[in-house]
Amino acid sequence: MPHRRWFVQKTNPEYIEYLSKTTSISPAFAQILINRGIKTPAEVRVFLDPSLSRLNDPLELQGIKEATEIIKKAVRDKKRILVHGDYDTDGITGTAILFSTLKKMGADVLYFIPDRRLHGYGFNRPGVEFAAESGVRLIITVDCGITSFKAVKESSDRGIGVVITDHHEPAKDDSGKTVLPGAAALINPKIDDALSIISGSTVAFKLAAALIGMDNALDMIDLASLGTIADVVPLVGENRVIVKEGLRLINESPRTGISAMKDVSGLNGRKLTAGLLSFSLIPRLNASGRIDNANDVIKMLVTENYNEAIALARRLNDLNKKRQQIEEEIYQEALAMLKEKGHDFSIVLASEGWHEGVVGIVASRLADAYYRPAFIFGITDGIAKGSARSIPPLDLYHGISLCKDILLSFGGHRQAAGLKLRAGDVELFETRMNRIIPDSLTDSDLVPTLKIDASVAFREVGFSLVREIDLMEPLGFGNSSPVLGTRGLEAVGPKIVGNKHLKMRLKHRSYILDAIGFDMGDKADILDGTKLIDAVYTPTINVWERGRTLQLRLLSFRQSPL
Repeated sequence: MPHRRWFVQKTNPEYIEYLSKTTSISPAFAQILINRGIKTPAEVRVFLDPSLSRLNDPLELQGIKEATEIIKKAVRDKKRILVHGDYDTDGITGTAILFSTLKKMGADVLYFIPDRRLHGYGFNRPGVEFAAESGVRLIITVDCGITSFKAVKESSDRGIGVVITDHHEPAKDDSGKTVLPGAAALINPKIDDALSIISGSTVAFKLAAALIGMDNALDMIDLASLGTIADVVPLVGENRVIVKEGLRLINESPRTGISAMKDVSGLNGRKLTAGLLSFSLIPRLNASGRIDNANDVIKMLVTENYNEAIALARRLNDLNKKRQQIEEEIYQEALAMLKEKGHDFSIVLASEGWHEGVVGIVASRLADAYYRPAFIFGITDGIAKGSARSIPPLDLYHGISLCKDILLSFGGHRQAAGLKLRAGDVELFETRMNRIIPDSLTDSDLVPTLKIDASVAFREVGFSLVREIDLMEPLGFGNSSPVLGTRGLEAVGPKIVGNKHLKMRLKHRSYILDAIGFDMGDKADILDGTKLIDAVYTPTINVWERGRTLQLRLLSFRQSPL
């Protein structure tokens, strides 16, 4: 995606110096934190110490006390309980958390993960029927259920209680008032605090902590961290604490299933970060729910038998390869279709035979490539089922909700959603979205922007700054790797490596650092040995057999203005 605008927030130099001295951090690091809203010495101390003591009391979450009482009574009365999850990583890990918790409590418990193609999304009739056939008296949903009015009523009619745990947007009536299913208890931070953004697995983890105590629930924080990373919630506040502690477990004492996945993925011996998990283990966890049934993932996450775990991990690895192949085929077809039809303020594509399990990934890739909200549908029997991905400024869920009169169903949140409509209404939906988006955004919102955390002197970039940046871990969505910018640099010895990567040294006076721009080989013609450049980059440590060197990962560069 080309960044047509560079944006760096101006900060008062005197305040940078003040924060630097009072917190014993470098001025460059102080500038990074200030431009991320961390502006006081107290806020800096809290941010740099994402310890477990920063977690809120689970009982503060609305509905959790009622849910705890209902669940404990069901366990005491020896009633069979069903944990009903969702088929993505967030739902799967949350299901594993509550299943394991109820097992610890001695409960008679089953789990159910819907098959994407056979059962559809979320808590609906197939889940209710499975519960009834299995003699279940209480259903606990995970990462779904907040808009399952019919399923909750049908469960009640059959004498089955329902506790909903979810984090998706609740339904609203025509006046904008929140409307909720008639469950025995509902836990969803979006009900009472629209600004609270946590994953479905974190909601499940909080319920687990309320049921058995935080100390007894901490060995499941690794699962909550996987769900948090996978669902791309901001890594700030409690989310950052959960992911930090979860990564510690995954790296130092992984559960049997995670250890097996690391072995299959060739990751044993490597330190796993949130970013690395996003491109390694999480796609494998997601693969079964996308193109098969996700029940095996639960088995793998809760088993203590390594032989069983490694067999399941290998199967997930094979499914992920198949998913990659299907995804690439659809992506190439989508690109060809888009080239032929073009796009306006949104990308809306639909085709017979597109696998509904991978259209979300394709939507994400297109949204990144074209910087437009993308809606990708697979059509079966006249019904278009699709996934949507947004661009940061647009509240996707709100935009889709304005089209609810032509939708058969929809759900999701600000940046991602699922929706279903009649195939004949896809063109009308596209027309409506192309009106809604420009009404919701300014022209500048539709221009991809590279936000620069700090404009720094080149000599400020060294190992000590990288060590400070390491204190910001875990890095990811909402707490991304810092982006620095420096003006007036000399590009020394630029060359293409690996066919498409651009490697060079950047120099300011006598200070020289290595730099590499991945997939930037086509931009080499911008460089002119007689002209200086402005560069935007993230400093990293490059580890080789001979040692560690500082290397800049280039994000963008341009010729310096005269």
